[in-house]
Amino acid sequence: MAYDLITMGRIGVDLYPLQTGVPLAQVSSFGKFLGGSAANVAVAAARLGRRTAVITRTGDDPFGAYLHQALRDFGVDDRWVTAVPGLPTPVTFCEVFPPDDFPLYFYRQPKAPDLEIDAHELDLDALGEARILWVTGTGLSEEPSRTATLAALAHRARAGTTVFDLDWRPMFWEDPGTARRFYAEALRHTTVAVGNLDEVEVATGVREPHAAARALLDAGVELAVVKQGPEGVLAVDSGGGSTELPPLPVKVLNGLGAGDAFGGSLCHGLLQRWDLERTMRYANAAGAIVASRLECSSAMPTADEIEAALTAGAVL
Repeated sequence: MAYDLITMGRIGVDLYPLQTGVPLAQVSSFGKFLGGSAANVAVAAARLGRRTAVITRTGDDPFGAYLHQALRDFGVDDRWVTAVPGLPTPVTFCEVFPPDDFPLYFYRQPKAPDLEIDAHELDLDALGEARILWVTGTGLSEEPSRTATLAALAHRARAGTTVFDLDWRPMFWEDPGTARRFYAEALRHTTVAVGNLDEVEVATGVREPHAAARALLDAGVELAVVKQGPEGVLAVDSGGGSTELPPLPVKVLNGLGAGDAFGGSLCHGLLQRWDLERTMRYANAAGAIVASRLECSSAMPTADEIEAALTAGAVL
């Protein structure tokens, strides 16, 4: 049976402080969670009943073993999560200063295993059959992951739904100035592009949301989703449809992971074939719920929680 969603890209261990408003140097206790955008999106969709899998790599170490178990516990197929001898599983720390300051500290040296995904090891049949493929900008930052990501996109040849999460992390690129060329190549094979204002500017050279959405459509996508933080979300499709929605009211605890919840719920809405406004409202609500919680993966909401937030008109 084909997967509803296969994601491809970053995974790691999130070590998040259990104290808010405290600098990292003074934090005394941490929680350990599954992390990484590709993994989180797969978890978010699995929470909504979707059959999901992730293509990524870890270290051959205890943290890698933890990530396998966590994925299985969340109902995500880990068959394409393989170990890279000699490279440690990445860890990520953050500081939590609500409502809008959440510095991240990535430990991905000497190289993150998830950048060692090899095109020759891809299950092309499964990639071609999946209802949605989700890839990330980080996957383009280094070889062999870059070639593998573009190969997966080219193999699908825009069949079904292919989502490009623009996922801009400049510290992962040896030469950030080269990113737009590879983003443009990925967009040629993409039906849906999702990014915040910084990310759409990297991809298109345009920052104004409506102009950026048009530039993404001109690049070949069928649906452009521009996340605008406190200004909400803009979605424009190639058929002339558009919607722009404010964020759902929420008391923010930790904004990290909200975008991944949005992504998993966006995929759910696309699979349900909902109209554009309903899909965006649903994804917005999912993101707001995660923003009200400390962790990311284990904070992903259920369908009942999302519907409750939509009914209430806020995250209570």
